[in-house]
This record gives sequence, structure tokens and C-alpha cells, in this order.
Amino acid sequence: MGEEKQKRLIVIDANSIIHRAFHALPSLTTKSGERVNAVYGFLLVLFRVIKEFQPDYIAACFDFPGKTFRHKKFEQYKAKRPKAPDELYNQIPLVKNVLAGFNIPVFEKEGFEADDIIGTISNLSPMETIILSGDQDVLQLVDYKTKAYILRKGVKDIILVDEAGVKEKYGFLPSQLLDFKALRGDASDNIPGVAGIGEKTAGELLSQFGNLNNMYKNIGDVGSPRIKELLSENKDQAFLSRELAEIKKDAPIDFVLEKCRWQNYDKEKIVSLLKGFEFYSLLNRLSGGLPQKTKEKTVGANLKLW
Repeated sequence: MGEEKQKRLIVIDANSIIHRAFHALPSLTTKSGERVNAVYGFLLVLFRVIKEFQPDYIAACFDFPGKTFRHKKFEQYKAKRPKAPDELYNQIPLVKNVLAGFNIPVFEKEGFEADDIIGTISNLSPMETIILSGDQDVLQLVDYKTKAYILRKGVKDIILVDEAGVKEKYGFLPSQLLDFKALRGDASDNIPGVAGIGEKTAGELLSQFGNLNNMYKNIGDVGSPRIKELLSENKDQAFLSRELAEIKKDAPIDFVLEKCRWQNYDKEKIVSLLKGFEFYSLLNRLSGGLPQKTKEKTVGANLKLW
């Protein structure tokens, strides 16, 4: 058991990384005109995380196209989010082909988002888990064995965040982020929150009451009559927002840890794919070989804060 605790699993929020890479990098195309900038950026990040953390296991999670269970609860969920261009979506299968070449399994499930798959795998993981994402929503999953490696700008500015890092940024624990979003809302996902409650007030309420349930049980203790009225009038909306923001940890996926082991990959296939994409600089990096299994490395020693 002691040896198992020293091992490490990387869980990749693939759609998030692809989106970030697509918008951060120039319009890179092959000689045939195929757009591949998102693939290139994804690989830059993948190579970096493998070198940095030298994982024993890697899993990649994708959104499944179409509506999710959240749309059934709230039809307007993500309704204001603009559709990504086809040039981005066309690169998702290319990334999946690269992952297959590296023998990195892909997880996705109809009716669920990648975040729910990530939450489920992180929950099932018996070891140190690093979530690679460009979306800070995954910070609610950070705990004693789970950290988040978050892309902030482009594909080079990445920060490793643990429980202390979340508390430094927000002033409270990862377990309270759901209630924070339930009060404040989230415009990017069209999660309504409580109208009139902003980031500062939401933080103050959580500091006073700890969580949403306790706040409503003791709503008489809310000092401001206006805030008390807003909370009372929007109670159902607050709890709906919490449901929408919550990352599931029990998605019905077939997860077998051993199938995620990072080991010998199909080098010929990877070389062929990279040549096809005309990623010659990445081929040079690959020539030295990506780390397969090395001595234990302490992630905490490299921890950066906000």
C-alpha cells in the first residue's frame, strides 16, 4: 500500500486544453491546408506534463457531443456560449489519434461533460492525482491527494494548485467553491446564481456561514436586509445553480486503472503522425524519448501559488 501511494495519475481535461491551444496559437496548417495548431499546442502541454510529473498512469477525458443531464435541469445551461469554429472541432479526432498512438485511453460518456469523467476518475484514484486543465472549475476537485495543473495564458503559463493554493486565491477551501458559484453564478456557463450577489458578498457569506445549507438555516443572521431579501427570493435558484456547477464523481464509466498505465507506446505510429502534421520540432523532442518510469519525484517541491 505504501508503494501505491507514491504513484501518480495524470487526468487530462482534453477539450479544455484543445480549446486553449486553438485560441492561443497562430493558425498553423500543413502543406495540404489542414489546420493543426490545437494538436500542436495539446502535444506541447502533454510533453511538458509528462516530463514534469513523470506519471505512472495517464487518462484523457473528453466532452461527449450533445446535451447533458444539466440541460434537463436547466434548458438555458451554456446557452450564451458561442459555438466553437469547425477548425477547432476538426482537430479533436486528430488529438484522439495521437493519444491512441501513445496508448493513453480516452474516456467520454453520453449525457456527461469531461469534468464529470475527471471527477469520477479522481474519486476512484487510489494515488496522487494531477488534473491537467485550462478551466478553473476543476479546482472544486482539489483535495488531500488531488492537485490541479491549470493553464492560465496560452499553453506555457501553467500553475500547480493544491488546497492551500485554492484558499490563497479565494479565501476558502475547494469544498466551498460550489456554494460560492451557487451564490455568485457563472456567466460563462449561464449559471444564474443569486441576482444581486457578487463575488465579494458571496465570499463574505461563506466566511460567515461556511456553506449554502447552513446559510439558509440561519438566514435570520444575515446582517443586510437587502441581502437577506435577495437570498430569500432566490433560494430555489441558488440550489439549482449549485446542482449545475457540481462536478459529478459517480459517472457510469468503465474505468480500469491498469489500462491507463503509462508505458511503451507505438513510436512508429507517433513518428508517422508527427511527420504527417509536419511537427518536426516535436519529432526532435521525441527522439530523446519521453519519460516512461523513473524514480519518484515530489510534486510539492515544485508547487507554485497564484
